[in-house]
Amino acid sequence: MNDAIQAIVEGRHGDPFAVLGPHDGVVRSFLPGALSVEAVPRGGAPVALRQVHDHGMWEGEVTTPYTLRITWPGGVQETEDPYSFGLLLGDMDIYLFGEGRHREMGQVFGAQAMEVDGVPGVRFAVWAPNARRVSVVGGFNAWDGRRHPMRLRGASGIWELFLPRLGPGEHYKYEILGAHGGVLPLKADPVAGQAELAPGTASIVTKPAAHPWNDASWMSRRAGLQAVEAPISIYEVHPTSWWHAENGAAPDWDGVAARLIPYVVGMGFTHVELLPIMEHPFGGSWGYQPLGLFAPTARFGTPEGFSRFVDRCHEAGIGVILDWVPAHFPSDPHGLGQFDGTALYEHADPREGFHKDWNTLIYNFGRNEVRGFLIASALHWLEHYHVDGLRVDAVASMLYRDYSRNAGEWIPNQYGGRENLEAVGFIKELNEVVRERCPGAIMVAEESTAWPGVSAPVSEGGLGFHYKWNMGWMHDSLHYMQEDPVNRRWHHGQMTFGLVYAFSEKFMLPLSHDEVVHGKGSLLRKMPGDDWQKHANLRAYLGFMWTHPGKKLLFMGIELAQPTEWNHDAQLPWHLLDQPRHRGMQALVRDLNKAYREVPALHEKDADPSGFAWVVGDDAANSVYAFLRFGADGRPALVVCNLTPVPRYDYRIGVPWGGWWKEVLNTDAAVYGGSGIGNAGGAQAREEPSHGQPASLNLMLPPLATLIFTP
Repeated sequence: MNDAIQAIVEGRHGDPFAVLGPHDGVVRSFLPGALSVEAVPRGGAPVALRQVHDHGMWEGEVTTPYTLRITWPGGVQETEDPYSFGLLLGDMDIYLFGEGRHREMGQVFGAQAMEVDGVPGVRFAVWAPNARRVSVVGGFNAWDGRRHPMRLRGASGIWELFLPRLGPGEHYKYEILGAHGGVLPLKADPVAGQAELAPGTASIVTKPAAHPWNDASWMSRRAGLQAVEAPISIYEVHPTSWWHAENGAAPDWDGVAARLIPYVVGMGFTHVELLPIMEHPFGGSWGYQPLGLFAPTARFGTPEGFSRFVDRCHEAGIGVILDWVPAHFPSDPHGLGQFDGTALYEHADPREGFHKDWNTLIYNFGRNEVRGFLIASALHWLEHYHVDGLRVDAVASMLYRDYSRNAGEWIPNQYGGRENLEAVGFIKELNEVVRERCPGAIMVAEESTAWPGVSAPVSEGGLGFHYKWNMGWMHDSLHYMQEDPVNRRWHHGQMTFGLVYAFSEKFMLPLSHDEVVHGKGSLLRKMPGDDWQKHANLRAYLGFMWTHPGKKLLFMGIELAQPTEWNHDAQLPWHLLDQPRHRGMQALVRDLNKAYREVPALHEKDADPSGFAWVVGDDAANSVYAFLRFGADGRPALVVCNLTPVPRYDYRIGVPWGGWWKEVLNTDAAVYGGSGIGNAGGAQAREEPSHGQPASLNLMLPPLATLIFTP
């Protein structure tokens, strides 16, 4: 026993429950710095424990149950003995965790405030299968890893401990004696529900009470509101830089809700998409290098504050999508890397486990516990926080083993191919679980290659996402718009090519933050010409986007025609709205959203080839495009784009219906900052066939403009 006590004192004993707590009528407690210790049996007289080791080991003969009365230099503490409690996690929890099928890790693992045998406290549970010892440390034990070593639950690799009379708000980490015998840097809890404000890195015990949700009406309707037939128009937001308070600080969740929700509603967007709000150490990563996959970042306040934000969005009829990053994680010493002294969450071989592009570590998707951890994280946001969808970042980097790698820098799969079969399996399982457990929620892939069936059901051989970002459309159309109009005739196909594959997936059209960072400049500055033409080009481009098949996503600031590149450290330049052209761009986006919602032809068949037909797709000489969109009832809308600064008079376009065609929207309208050229509200179709249609319109096409007509 002396050797065992010495091992406890030195912080190297791997089974503290074999030494500490009650054993055949003898109680031992390791309390360095205590002046005296008494065990107080229930209904009995206190028993003074004797010090049996100079560094603070106490023992005595005590009947159970009992509490400890500890005299410290600063006062007296009375508490239950952490080492008097039995096993905590159920066998089924441990089994499901090992299988990678524990779906409620956020409510079971990590730090859970609860009562055990009527005693309030916090139950800690963490996976570290190769550790020699794991301890909970915090201000409650002077961050001394010797004081609260945990119990290992056999081959599961899970360590657990209940600390009585601890509660929500406590800061904590894990001290781990690694596989090779050295003490690792203190580790944050991978399943923590709350974290310390950066640059602090401690985890925080969260409150167990659930938010009283008021969004039952929204949750019952959202499946229809997010279906492929619905108008989905997403405002992508980085909350830190959307708006700042008068003192220059970024607002908390309540402040964001107070300003952002009315703005989004007023602009006619159906959803907000937040850049990753999972806790991350480096703000300059915008959240794309997260370490707290269960914790809303402390930059905006508490987890409860985030719940209120989502609830208020839903009450206002706005859906909430979060960017979520299961592809990789940063190598900060307090994080997941080498968590127990071994490559636990990541691959050991850098050819599989390291991203050179981002200097990050790659999750080992072939490991049950890692897959289960990631799927449980996704469910935590969808179920616990009622989030309506996740946009999965960097899917292409997950799908291919040779992603951004040269020959010899990657390991083929078991068949010699480049596909990451383990990642494919993870993605399919993730999307199947979400469909089963979270009806109405959507999963969106940022996937930039031609991988087939990204948005096809898993049962049909697909990956199971609901939508895929159309990166090809974005690159082609943006490259076209950056060309001087005099040269656009030579690039005409870049605007039409997207329709070759537009219905191969269920697409979203993204003009995201990625297009206005890293020296790319703002969208307005990408446009050619003088200031008037830049604005006109951008207006026409947004009109093309809103009428093209696919759901819409626009990054904040583009609607203001922001002239400078996005700066994540500053708020949006709201003062621009004092200028008519910038105010006009904002009004255009508002009206595009209105037309998109109110004209069924512009959204009902976004993923159905019968909902689209070219009328004019080959007029490269004039850079004119015209196409029809059709609603579920067959009712059409006509879209015409003139992408040169030259007005086109009496431009004849075939249409399927006779009668009057109303000009629903004209991006060149004076109210948007345009020249005001148009068709006086509409045009009468003549019974003169053209372009394969039975009737035709003679239209005035304004310069650098998109027009929408309905019969």
